[in-house]
Amino acid sequence: MAAREKDPAVCEKDPAVCERSAAVRERIARSLKEDRPGDSVNPTLPIAVPKASGPALPINSERSRRRGLLLATLLSGAMIGSGCSSLPGGPVDAGVNPAPIERFMRQVEADAASGRLPGAVLLVSRNGQLVHASAVGKLAPGQSTAMPRDALFRIYSMTKPIVSVATMMLVEEGKLRLSDPISRHFPEMKGVQVGVEKTGADGKPVLERVGAPREMTVHDLLRHTSGLTYGVFGRSAVKSEYLKADLRPGAPGLPYDNAEMMRRLGTLPLAYAPGSTWEYSVSTDVLGALVEKVSGKTLDVFLRERIFEPLRMKDTGFAVPATSQGRIAEAFETDPDSRQKVELLDVRTTPRLLSGGGGLVSTADDYLRFARMMLNKGELDGVRILSRKTIEYMTSDHLAGVRGPAYLPGPGHGFGLGVAVRTAAGESPLIGSVGDYYWGGYAGTYFWVDPSENLVAVWMMQGPGQSASYRPLLRTAVYNSLR
Repeated sequence: MAAREKDPAVCEKDPAVCERSAAVRERIARSLKEDRPGDSVNPTLPIAVPKASGPALPINSERSRRRGLLLATLLSGAMIGSGCSSLPGGPVDAGVNPAPIERFMRQVEADAASGRLPGAVLLVSRNGQLVHASAVGKLAPGQSTAMPRDALFRIYSMTKPIVSVATMMLVEEGKLRLSDPISRHFPEMKGVQVGVEKTGADGKPVLERVGAPREMTVHDLLRHTSGLTYGVFGRSAVKSEYLKADLRPGAPGLPYDNAEMMRRLGTLPLAYAPGSTWEYSVSTDVLGALVEKVSGKTLDVFLRERIFEPLRMKDTGFAVPATSQGRIAEAFETDPDSRQKVELLDVRTTPRLLSGGGGLVSTADDYLRFARMMLNKGELDGVRILSRKTIEYMTSDHLAGVRGPAYLPGPGHGFGLGVAVRTAAGESPLIGSVGDYYWGGYAGTYFWVDPSENLVAVWMMQGPGQSASYRPLLRTAVYNSLR
């Protein structure tokens, strides 16, 4: 609640009352500042405070006791007959020192002003409290509109955790099994072979196909051990086959739907034998097609009815309605570092291919609700999406040491069902906790959940070339803020 301005009528009648009230506000503000409560942003913004999950915060310290007595004493003396002010509002202390995060965001704001990125939005929640919310820079390059907190971002691969949750909902309902071979639901995937690149007599690469030891399963798709790949992220003979088939889920303007995508996939070789290698791929796009096949609903409808509406993610979908298109965040047309052209999804019209691996658009607040549901073991505000055990299972390592030539989770991390999972306190160059899990999107969006710290952070920007530089700085700032 924002402090009210002095009421001239009351102050004229009794100036001493207003002077005492001002002194009270100053002493309260000083007390709060010394104890560094969690909310580091505009206290006038309405913040819904849900029932906190996890253990209660300790409140028996001598400092907390003294602060409580001070506030109670000041309140009892200040509010009687004053009418000139009210206590400052905001959430209770969530164990966060706001200074490191604010320092990071000042640097981001300076970078936006210098033309390194258009703008960004950051939300951080701890112990059930929103402890930081800020938006800096501009909504789009060349425009004067400031970046709003409710800006709409193309989240690309941050679609994957959502579609993985949708898949596990069907598993919980007994409509899918993790051990199901994908050909049980898509016969066109039966007998797909592994592509082996060899050198021909003329010295040029030749692609041969050999039988796979086993079929890919739903479990393989969730953990990226299916043997599938992307046509991008490096070069190989198999990737070239993907490009020839125009198999580029997440690319702008694709002229086919999920059913046609599966037909094309059935004609292509695998990059690896299923289960042998972690390879970032179209696996989650296949899961999106699987959700459609098993549920009998298009992916946009299933996600809206089963996840977005129950969680009140009102701005998340595969396209932005005309009434909200003024909130779409844009990237630079040319990357400021590489000088390469930047081409992002057109989210103003519904695409033919509803990409389960990278097609959604969302806001920071919407994705925070999804991430808080994950932190709360499948439930948010009385709405349960998945069971506690399913969330724990999804956010455990499922690789048992399986790796690949381009292992994106990085050192000290395994991979669960849709998210990278930290398995070691060290090893990784990123600060964090064992058991935290994360993922990001091509255009710069990023989130992570740290159950041991009861922490969620959501970062939104549109700048593919700059995303990698901000993520470690963001994590350092957030963890440095924890008390």
